[in-house]
Amino acid sequence: MSKARYLEHLRNVPMFANCTKKQLDQVARIVTELQISKGTNLMVEGEMVHEFVIIESGTASVRIGGRKVATVGRGDVVGELALILRRPRTATVTADTDLNVLVVDERSFNTLLDDVPGLARQLLHTVAARMADNAKPAQLLN
Repeated sequence: MSKARYLEHLRNVPMFANCTKKQLDQVARIVTELQISKGTNLMVEGEMVHEFVIIESGTASVRIGGRKVATVGRGDVVGELALILRRPRTATVTADTDLNVLVVDERSFNTLLDDVPGLARQLLHTVAARMADNAKPAQLLN
């Protein structure tokens, strides 16, 4: 994928939607593009984390304890919460179709957060909103 396509795709990913062009350029430099075959696990519940994945095309199923809880697709990010929290994966994500993904490894991600002003704040906002959307009302009081 060309740098211009990386930038266009990243601009449409909610996690990076409010980033400046300069910030997106820095994100685009650290991603690795991969093709994932249908049926392949992108991540497995309970495994330790070393990267997160941005889906460029295709769909994948998210399962917790073997039960399907969501389908993810273009623009969705999976694995970032476990990476940020440095905890084992909370779900298994399996490709329903062939996928094109952008992978961000832990070391590059941490460097990016240190080096790109404002990106950590944007990520915090995105992650907090996602957690609030998925939480039960009583959990938000804790």
